[in-house]
Amino acid sequence: MNISSIDIGIVVGYFVVVLLIGFYISRTTKTGEDLFLGGRSFGWGLIGLSLFASNISSSTIIGLSGAAYMTGIVDSVYEWMSGIPLIIAALIFVPLYLKNRITTIPEYLEKRFDRRSQLFFSGVTIFSTIVIETAGALYAGSLVIQKFLPDSKLWVIAIVLACIAGLYTAFGGLKAVVYTDSIQAIILIVGCTVMSYLLFKELDFSWKNVVASVPENHFSVIRPMDDPAIPWPGLIMGVPFLGFWYWSTNQYIVQRVLGAKDLNSARWGVILAGFLKIVPLFIMVFPGAMAVSLYPGLKNGDDVFPLLVTEVLPVGMIGLVLAGLVSAIMSSVDSALNSSSTLVVMDFIKPNYPHITEKQTANYGRIATVIFMLIAALWAPQIQHFKGLWGYLQQMFSIIVPPIAVIFLIGVFFKRANGPGAFWTLLLGTAIGILLFILGELGLWSLHYTMNVGVMVLVSAIIFLVVSLLTEPPTASQIDQLTFEPRYISEGTEGLPWYANYKYQMVLLAALIFGILYWLR
Repeated sequence: MNISSIDIGIVVGYFVVVLLIGFYISRTTKTGEDLFLGGRSFGWGLIGLSLFASNISSSTIIGLSGAAYMTGIVDSVYEWMSGIPLIIAALIFVPLYLKNRITTIPEYLEKRFDRRSQLFFSGVTIFSTIVIETAGALYAGSLVIQKFLPDSKLWVIAIVLACIAGLYTAFGGLKAVVYTDSIQAIILIVGCTVMSYLLFKELDFSWKNVVASVPENHFSVIRPMDDPAIPWPGLIMGVPFLGFWYWSTNQYIVQRVLGAKDLNSARWGVILAGFLKIVPLFIMVFPGAMAVSLYPGLKNGDDVFPLLVTEVLPVGMIGLVLAGLVSAIMSSVDSALNSSSTLVVMDFIKPNYPHITEKQTANYGRIATVIFMLIAALWAPQIQHFKGLWGYLQQMFSIIVPPIAVIFLIGVFFKRANGPGAFWTLLLGTAIGILLFILGELGLWSLHYTMNVGVMVLVSAIIFLVVSLLTEPPTASQIDQLTFEPRYISEGTEGLPWYANYKYQMVLLAALIFGILYWLR
């Protein structure tokens, strides 16, 4: 795949702009709150765009297009159905998080339950974020860039990407992450939209031509019980809980919501992200399906997106989309580095050294960011030696997600839920999940991972309820403003016009999602 010097220049220019923004913002990043939460100053537009950009990785773009080409669009449900867990976040969890002015999600567990649950959850989150998500994003991104620059070495690309993202994140903190993410989101949407338009033009702007070129059920998301991607029970038992964990309890994602300047900005940003998550269906998924008729016979789905970029787009636009692809890698890496450094400092260092200054807090955060940057950069190239490891990514998440989802979902509604219940649910739920994973690898447990999530949610719920009821009830301070109250739903909406009320926006988003589900049933 030949890339012109103009396109390479655009990508290099993008790198320069991102670094300049990061270092410019670093001049106002003085305290720990500046570094980790951007001074709690973010408006809804920045929050929504940053949520979208941080979630879209290079493996997402390549994977969505490739899956749509090879097997159909069912994998895209993780994208456009994200609005449902985002609605739950806006309704229930955003008010609780902002009322308590927490810096990390594990900090909420410490307030609601106990220190043990906080440390367990924080440790699991740091490990999964750096070893799985950050290194995985660097590895997948490096492979993609290598397709465009075949003479480059994988480890060199991984180190360059990690260093650039790590440096502006270490110095500029979350504000640098959010501002660069917003630019990256716009670049990605514009570039992929142009590509989708040109592809649709090749098919005479006819949806019938698109449908006629793909196998039957290619555009269906309701799949049979034995479907290897997402069987229909998994759509009910697994996808909602995976989505809830990701959008409501994952520090990597929720941190920019914690940095909102007020409750309405946080809610509007979350709902905006829900609308933006529908966009990939049209500019990343459908192009992969369109490619079936235009470029038949491809054996590897990962080749679809790079082929479309180089064959469909003119000079200049290739550079823009490639910059968008690089930006997707960067936005995943910078968010992961910033969130992990926040967890280390706020959950482990500061509780043990409460008298450190704000400047020292920020410096510890920068040191942690650089260390995590080096770990991820050095680990990423090694992934190629572990055949199949990253094919188990969703199975890994199916291990850690159920107990986390249970203690949050039950914990905010059931006031009798307590610290011992939360801790033993995390410990035993994770252990049983690992056991099921091992049994699956040995061929002794054949349930699809999405259905495993549903089974483990039920098991974790039983553990949580039984242990909580058999031990001492929580104190009043562990319940007050830490559990859901119906009045929180309307808080902050008084006097707003209907179009600015997040509840109306929420209804519109839900109607759009279920409309798409009906269309693609």
